[in-house]
Amino acid sequence: MKYIYAFFIITTLLSFNQKAFSQLAAAPARGSIKGRVRTSDGKPAPFVNISIVENNKKTLSDDDGNFTFINLKDGTYTLKTSFVGLKAQIKKVTVTEGETATVDFVLSESLAELDEVSISGYKSPNQKPTTLGKIAIAPKDLPQSVQVIGAQVIADQQANRLGDVMKNINGVALGANRGSVGENFYARGYSLGANNVFKNGARTTIGGMPEASTLESVEVLKGSAALLYGGVTGGAVVNMVTKKPKFESGGEASMRVGSYDMYKPTVDVYGPLSDKVAYRAIATYEKAGSYRDNVKSERLYINPSILYKISEKTDLLVQADYLESDFTPDFGIGTVGNKISPLGRSAYINTAWAYNETNTGTLQAALNHKFNDNWKLSTNVSVQSYNRDYFSSERPFTTDGVWNRALTRSRIRETTYNQQINLNGTFKTAGIIHQLLVGVDGDQSRIITGGFTNPNLLGPNSGKYYDQVNLLDPSSFNIASNFIRPETTLLTNTSATVNRFGGFIQDLISLTDKFKVLAGVRWTFQETPKTNITDLKTREKSKGLANLKIDKAFSPKFGLIYQPIKSTSVYASYANNFTPNTGIDIATNAPMAPSIIDQYEAGVKNDFLDGKLSANITYYKIKNSNLAQAALADATKREFSGSTESDGVEIDITATIADGLNFIAGYSYNYMRYTNTIAETGVIEGERLVGTTKNTANGTLFYTVQNGGLKGLKLGASAFYTGDRNGGRNTIKSLTKPSSGIIPIKGFTTFDLSAGYTFKKFSILGKLSNITNELNYFIHENYSVNPIAPRQFMTTVAYKF
Repeated sequence: MKYIYAFFIITTLLSFNQKAFSQLAAAPARGSIKGRVRTSDGKPAPFVNISIVENNKKTLSDDDGNFTFINLKDGTYTLKTSFVGLKAQIKKVTVTEGETATVDFVLSESLAELDEVSISGYKSPNQKPTTLGKIAIAPKDLPQSVQVIGAQVIADQQANRLGDVMKNINGVALGANRGSVGENFYARGYSLGANNVFKNGARTTIGGMPEASTLESVEVLKGSAALLYGGVTGGAVVNMVTKKPKFESGGEASMRVGSYDMYKPTVDVYGPLSDKVAYRAIATYEKAGSYRDNVKSERLYINPSILYKISEKTDLLVQADYLESDFTPDFGIGTVGNKISPLGRSAYINTAWAYNETNTGTLQAALNHKFNDNWKLSTNVSVQSYNRDYFSSERPFTTDGVWNRALTRSRIRETTYNQQINLNGTFKTAGIIHQLLVGVDGDQSRIITGGFTNPNLLGPNSGKYYDQVNLLDPSSFNIASNFIRPETTLLTNTSATVNRFGGFIQDLISLTDKFKVLAGVRWTFQETPKTNITDLKTREKSKGLANLKIDKAFSPKFGLIYQPIKSTSVYASYANNFTPNTGIDIATNAPMAPSIIDQYEAGVKNDFLDGKLSANITYYKIKNSNLAQAALADATKREFSGSTESDGVEIDITATIADGLNFIAGYSYNYMRYTNTIAETGVIEGERLVGTTKNTANGTLFYTVQNGGLKGLKLGASAFYTGDRNGGRNTIKSLTKPSSGIIPIKGFTTFDLSAGYTFKKFSILGKLSNITNELNYFIHENYSVNPIAPRQFMTTVAYKF
């Protein structure tokens, strides 16, 4: 709670000193232009390009149609609007230093017509600032790779889960979690886990598989994000952006149906409650079977939000959502002797009664205040609860086919708090422009884990397993015990907390129009107290064995950006982050120290054809000098096993080639391997890490007919390639014979075809996925061996109002 108190004290002090700060922060007298772009029916026009002809400065209108230009000298300027498929508009405005000129544009098209002529989700990724950066810096000015998947791509591909969206992100590969009870992603060879996934800028859980169909966008900041977000691993951070309220009335109702009895109704309604308050409410329900026998799912998602325009300079956004997600745990078809079992794609070998029930609730409040055109303060507080009730068999892993099937009973309750304050502003020193970002943040999590009586009664000295199943004999799956759920009793609750606090400063320095420097540093403090254990029968309390653990470190970042022309940006950067490790170090019998990770990145970002085509290429190298793993001599402890390196190349292409014709594509190569490990007991050097993918590629093309008798017809195609990778367990060195658990998996490609039609307010869109019925697998170490989905169909019918 002390971090929460500190957060509110700082916020209060900043608020009371608003007037003094405004005077202090006033930039040298320069003029500015602000305005708003509206459609013919009075609605805000977002993502319209506005440029100043005289100096080629460009910006985009925001979600409310607003735009701003700052630091302008005295003079008359020509402003020009442009939007794919629309006629340009030109207006002249006179600027006086120290004053703000106002100019508004009204497009000849209505909002509906604006949506038809171009798809904003496919706009140039190098021009539109992302919320993930905590400051309005265009990606072309950032010395690292950024990729954004917008609402239109999500809708066109009919994505349901975050994993469906992440297939479009190069350098990110999907890895199935144990039992398919969640989605896990690898970015540049590093497992992202829960700490690297955010919702509206606040850390969020992915345990219940987040709902993606109602998102506004998914933003991915690749490489190290330790400067802005403490406690993250290397590779990338992911931010899910939910849809916001609007000050015009509207909405959409849709029904999605698909293979294996899948149906999903969705309602999205928004509008004003007054001239200062707007709302939005989204709800969706989903129920489905599966290509896997006995597997089913049922989900309910609700997302209300309120926007309050307190004044012209201050607004408050309150958002909440609730996800109830119940689905059958499924470890797939298992392994026999370090090889994928010969069972078919649909074979289910868990118990018939296995279940996994989750619910996630989130409440967020974001307060934004503009002191003037140059300085802005943003605060964000959130609370999230996540509950999971789980009862299932464990991994199907055998040497001869006979599986001693063990059961796991667990219950988890997790509560997470997050607080952020960010101050950003633009000012000049000696003629040099600075874009400064200063922030402090904290988050606290508490996880209560239930301990149950052992449901396993068989085996040597009993308590080892529940029953036996032969993976080579499908008839053994239907034994009597498969339908009997044993009774269990909750014995203990173990409470574990993690407190994290940090502060950072970042400055983007424009030395000239062509040469920029980004520099910053973060300090992070993380405290992991002893666990508290409560015996529910005696009500006695005790402490866990692990001692209080404190991790703290500085994380610097430095980048150079060179822009020889306005449409090209060349950069190089270095960043450092530390990753806390859990468990006891077998060498010192003390808590594990953190791993220190160095990341180097260089790239080129290009916009061609006036932003209609973007092509970016990135090279990176990541070094982890302290890799932690489970100790080979004692699985209850951990050890530092050496070091790893991850090298790779990523190519991103985004294009709006012609009116209605949109294209995204990319390719990535990653080689993450062990470079220095423990003699005799370490992993063999040079071997690719289990879970990492060598090559990934994707391409999506959609075309919507703009004119004529076929106007509104939409056709689309997508291809996704997942390259060779290692499942199982990495090879351990030995004086006699290396111990290998590697399961090599070949790459695969899936193809999707889509077709649809829009007439006035009605639309229909169908998709046939994996049209070649490709068969392949995702393997989570030697746990889950999950066949990919076969050929399936999905259709969405929608009505806009």
